[in-house]
Amino acid sequence: MSDLAVTEIVSAVARRLHQGSLTRETARRLQHAILGRLDEGGYHRVELTRDVHRRTEHYLLSSRATPLRAADALHLALATSARAASLATFDARLAAAARAAGLAVYPG
Repeated sequence: MSDLAVTEIVSAVARRLHQGSLTRETARRLQHAILGRLDEGGYHRVELTRDVHRRTEHYLLSSRATPLRAADALHLALATSARAASLATFDARLAAAARAAGLAVYPG
């Protein structure tokens, strides 16, 4: 998991907070739980390196069938750089690109 993924998750939590479906306390607990698992080694941390950025640019320029936004291409590059077997996403374009890169996608 990258810090980018944490930020994206917190962004989704913040949307629910602003919509009124989560309390501020629940949103903070979710953020702290994710960060705690990451810091404790519960997730494999993947850093944004120069090589990841080059791989991202490759995905941005090469995926004609499923054009990606920069953040989605970064997620894919991070996953493939870490030799992940799967990627979790609700974004149809990212899911298609991940499958094309040989990753299993959840939810399927």
